[in-house]
Amino acid sequence: MTETSDWNAKIIAEFRANEGRVGGGFDGAPITLVHHRGRKSGREYVSPMMYLAADDAETIFVFASKAGAPSNPDWYHNLTTAGDGSVEVGSDVYSVTVTELTGDERDRVYEEQARRYPGFAGYADKTAGIRTIPVLALRRT
Repeated sequence: MTETSDWNAKIIAEFRANEGRVGGGFDGAPITLVHHRGRKSGREYVSPMMYLAADDAETIFVFASKAGAPSNPDWYHNLTTAGDGSVEVGSDVYSVTVTELTGDERDRVYEEQARRYPGFAGYADKTAGIRTIPVLALRRT
């Protein structure tokens, strides 16, 4: 098991044991487990990530920051290729459709996340001139 998958497995176990809450650096942060299928392998993956809830209560936003790495995470490519997936939020599990935000809407949502969680501003600084961090809307189906 790689270091990243081991870290993810610990977060996933903690999330499920505590009805969606985790501690450490994520204590108090909104966390979701996003289920997606590998676009090449067909294998199912689960990726823990922070989210921002939309005003409509049917949508959450996730951010393909990859901690400011120069490339997008694999889960981003898997979700945008498939156009759907599922999420665990708290003890609720449901299917979602995937839409990538663009332009002013993307900027507004990302800026709100960076305002609430300044680490996201740092990720944007790291990727400046390399890539714009994608924002995905995951809408309950």
